[in-house]
Amino acid sequence: MLDDHDDIHPLFAGAPATTEFKKLRKRIVRYTREAIEQYGMVEQGNERPRWLVCLSGGKDSYTLLAVLHELQWRGLLPVDILACNLDQGQPGFPATVLPEFLARMGVPHRIEYQDTYSIVIDKVPAGRTFCALCSRLRRGNLYRIAREEGCSAVVLGHHRDDILETFFMNLFHGGRLATMPPKLVNEEGDLFVYRPLAHVAEVDCEKFAKALNYPIIPCDLCGSQDGLQRQQVKQILDGWEANSPGRRQVMFRALMNARPSHLLDPKLFDFAGLMRGSEKFDANPDEIPTLR
Repeated sequence: MLDDHDDIHPLFAGAPATTEFKKLRKRIVRYTREAIEQYGMVEQGNERPRWLVCLSGGKDSYTLLAVLHELQWRGLLPVDILACNLDQGQPGFPATVLPEFLARMGVPHRIEYQDTYSIVIDKVPAGRTFCALCSRLRRGNLYRIAREEGCSAVVLGHHRDDILETFFMNLFHGGRLATMPPKLVNEEGDLFVYRPLAHVAEVDCEKFAKALNYPIIPCDLCGSQDGLQRQQVKQILDGWEANSPGRRQVMFRALMNARPSHLLDPKLFDFAGLMRGSEKFDANPDEIPTLR
């Protein structure tokens, strides 16, 4: 898509011709394709799937939209894409930016206005953060739109760092080992939720969107809420990464390499039934770490 100027998608118009950018784009496309295939995001059947790709106007959702279109263009993503922005009525939200951008890019889209901001302001006590209720209201509206548009999946732009931060938030504040999965089914059981950027680093999304000069809408429209748990966790991870470069990727790989027999959850592993001489697992020292 970037190499054939006679057949370039508008989303990639003006892309830098540098080797650095080409490597960046190739890496993001590879990781996205890897996640789509590894977690089985493309439904098999007679009908071509339709995805509702959620666009907030941030660097992550722009990257998601562009990479999905490239995979589609290359014949590697046999789905129809409908971009969607939910305008939640936050004060100062630039309501014309995304409609104009999507129209200029020739991307099929739907813009929906729902004033969930007023509900959040009314329901959330003073001094509490808005994110949890705002997210639930947004998700409910996106599910409704997906059903109205005949989509089988709601596709979100969460990346590797979002997944790591959520894991540590659950660890520190929720008392559980859990994070955002790359693929799940909603509570009603009628829609998939996909995160194709699950393996992509946040810094790569930032570089990509900046290089293509996408019109970024800042994620501070609800007002400054210092001290959010996610911000605190992000600062911790930033510190670890600064002291030991590559730490984020090592931790992310750990999420893909769970050992139920070396945790403490009896619902995941039958500790009570474990006997000496058991062959419940291969005791290969290369596969299972030695307990200390």
